[in-house]
Amino acid sequence: MRRVAVSAAGVYSSLGNSVAEVWCRARAGRSGVHRLDIPFASRLSSPIAATVRLDAADVVGIDPLQARMLDRFSLLAVLAAKQAVAASQGALAGVAAERCGVFLGTGMGGTLSMDDGYQTLYGERSDRIKPFTVLLGMHNAAAAWIGIEFGLQGPSMTYSTACSSSAVAIGEAWLRVASGQLDVVITGGSEAPLSLGSLKAWEALHTVAKPQPDDPSTSCRPFSKDRSGLVLGEGAAMLVIEPWERAMARGADVLGEILGYGHTNDASHITRPGAAGQAAAMRAAMSAAGIDPCEVHAINAHGTATQANDQTETQAIRAVFGKRAERIPVSATKAMHGHLLGAAGALECLLALLAMRHATALPTMHLCQVDPDCDLDYVPNVAREDVAAGVMLSNSFAFGGSNAVLVLGAAK
Repeated sequence: MRRVAVSAAGVYSSLGNSVAEVWCRARAGRSGVHRLDIPFASRLSSPIAATVRLDAADVVGIDPLQARMLDRFSLLAVLAAKQAVAASQGALAGVAAERCGVFLGTGMGGTLSMDDGYQTLYGERSDRIKPFTVLLGMHNAAAAWIGIEFGLQGPSMTYSTACSSSAVAIGEAWLRVASGQLDVVITGGSEAPLSLGSLKAWEALHTVAKPQPDDPSTSCRPFSKDRSGLVLGEGAAMLVIEPWERAMARGADVLGEILGYGHTNDASHITRPGAAGQAAAMRAAMSAAGIDPCEVHAINAHGTATQANDQTETQAIRAVFGKRAERIPVSATKAMHGHLLGAAGALECLLALLAMRHATALPTMHLCQVDPDCDLDYVPNVAREDVAAGVMLSNSFAFGGSNAVLVLGAAK
């Protein structure tokens, strides 16, 4: 197995539209969650989300004809991929096209376009659906457009395992590069789930946070006793991965290393998380990386701020690390950038790599009340500097019982 470097990244999220901007705001604990100012906000019981702000400068390189066939989730993915490839300083140069692939995760695909089509069909009782609706809505559209953008003729894979989708995509991409099947992969996730239909469906599950009346930006409160649920977010994060030796040989400014990946299935309940399955995924990831639990220095938690998930994840971490779990910094960054569903694992993987690069434990914001059932070191409310973490876990746990864990290493 070859060592696998993360040689560059691109990101569009509620925390900003560049790696530097996202890192700066995450480190400062700034929230991208806000009250929605959109026409249908009055129909929502929880009109809050974490949105991406795009302007004309962001999309200047997108052909207008192509843009007509891009759902927002595809647009964000293409923009993030272009940013990542530009930052890689030649990762794709000199590599046969069939040795390069795209591995992308999304939970809901082009839900904005599909929702728009349903509104036309059922709400307006019109039969004139947009001609590109299928192309806009299909889950594999984003990966396909990235492949077209860069002429990549290797595998174009789209994984849809709910909230673990992009962690699975990165893990599966790591396996292909580590085993020698591929030389360069653009991997990550994209999600744009903020349609009326999607937001109402999530509200119907009773898992969405209640807006904080004094400050809506603090509504997502992972591991806090007063947590009330998740806050949906949109965005994309894409990584360029390649063999470590190749990245070093061409002088790439490597962000870090993917050391291992574990993926398990609870096989018990469609929505209720299971500590045993989550713990098994962490153990499988460490086994794949060839490390012991004592070598893990920090964890980026799934941390959705739902009652069940946060308590269960705490139990799973304790099951894997025992008493030492209390001394491991655990960060839950969804408090700031919201829950990007299928793209959450990719954004959190990037934040974990940056945290190691800058020797910082990111804060779990809005942790206002101690929960006796969530009793680990969650780095509450303020980033912790001079935390020399050489190995981190990034947890992603999903509806359907899909548990994916990435083991990440600092660049050295």
